Amino acid sequence: MADLVIKNTRIMQTEPPFQVLEGVDIVIDGNTITKVGKDAAKGVAAKKVIDGTDKTVMPGNVCSHHHYYSGLSRGMLIQAGPQRDFIQVLKEWWWRLDRGLDEEACYYSSLICSLDAIMAGTTTAIDHHASPSYIAGSLDTIAKGMEEVGIRGSTCYEITDRNGGMAEVEAGVEESRRFIERSKKSSLVKAMIGGHAPFTIPNEGLKLMGDLVEKTKVGIHLHVAEDRYDVAHSHHRYGMDIVDRLDEYGLLTDNALLVHGLYLNEDEIRKINERGVFFAHNPRSNMNNHVGYCSYIQDVKNLLIGTDGCGGNMFEELKIGFFKHKDEGLSWWPPQYVEALNRGYRLVEKYFDGSFGRVEAGMVADLVITDYHNPTPLVQENAASHFIWGMSSNCVESVIVDGKVVMENRAFAHLDVDEIYREAAKVAKRVWKEVDTIAP
Repeated sequence: MADLVIKNTRIMQTEPPFQVLEGVDIVIDGNTITKVGKDAAKGVAAKKVIDGTDKTVMPGNVCSHHHYYSGLSRGMLIQAGPQRDFIQVLKEWWWRLDRGLDEEACYYSSLICSLDAIMAGTTTAIDHHASPSYIAGSLDTIAKGMEEVGIRGSTCYEITDRNGGMAEVEAGVEESRRFIERSKKSSLVKAMIGGHAPFTIPNEGLKLMGDLVEKTKVGIHLHVAEDRYDVAHSHHRYGMDIVDRLDEYGLLTDNALLVHGLYLNEDEIRKINERGVFFAHNPRSNMNNHVGYCSYIQDVKNLLIGTDGCGGNMFEELKIGFFKHKDEGLSWWPPQYVEALNRGYRLVEKYFDGSFGRVEAGMVADLVITDYHNPTPLVQENAASHFIWGMSSNCVESVIVDGKVVMENRAFAHLDVDEIYREAAKVAKRVWKEVDTIAP
């Protein structure tokens, strides 16, 4: 007996070759799609059957760079000082917020970010966490929220010396080491080795990270060149390009994730391409922080799409990212952006067993069922354009992660969502009050 059947539906593949199939069935056993095609479910008994008539089933979206610690920051009421450059933005806003987070705040941040992502059709979130006042055990708390909601995810601790020097670096490394072992027992949440940015990690810290990479074979997740300051700091303090500095400590592995990279140079892009490093582009965050645009974006081999903490809605992120790209006068069209979004599954495959990213037999069942009503034909040739110009999170009806129905008909049967949001608002109010007393 199959675990789940979706009958008489339309399938839209969101990676090349883009494909649209009408009137097909999907059969799922455990966490794996076993059959796809016309009448594929004929004669198949199933524990659960979903009528897919007039629905479109797609692979779930991947947010390839998120900050779950930002979950309680929406509309945050604090007295911030001047924010005339990127470093002031960090000091006056984000570095104050993360120092105000405790276990309860991290837990509700994780729940809220996971719920928001699932409701928007995002089935995997690659998180990058920071809570300097609560380091030991913090990744367990983030993972707990992910697992309770049912989203697939990765998380890591943002190793940095910005608050406590090498003692803080060592605490972050130890939390990373501990969580790597813990995550081996989870089917939904895996570990990466996080770092804030090269300008807040001394060489001694990079060496500890490199040693952990070598020992565990887990890759790094690191901001680089988000602002010109990071590049200038590397040249001034170390006399090296950022990517060369990371390479010196063995951090450029084919399961590593670098983020932003706005001011990496041509040689650095070439090197990360040669090493198979992943690179996450975060359009909304870059625009919000007014840090610029990555002029080499079309040259990145393993380009992914993230939000940098601006929620988990990848339909929204992709639209804005595409429009910004066209505004810059560059030449990509919807297929290249949808492909970059789906490429997040290549990173997922580095950390999770199985194949991901298509609605096909043998693939892990991380799926979104939408009620998208296309006013023009939806066919292979224009599928990506429908994704950018027509689809949105509003059409997400049900979500399946690892073969399990997490959200059905826009409802979470296993969670009291209203109560979670009410409690989160109380926790956020408390955190804001704490943050308002923290000096930058």
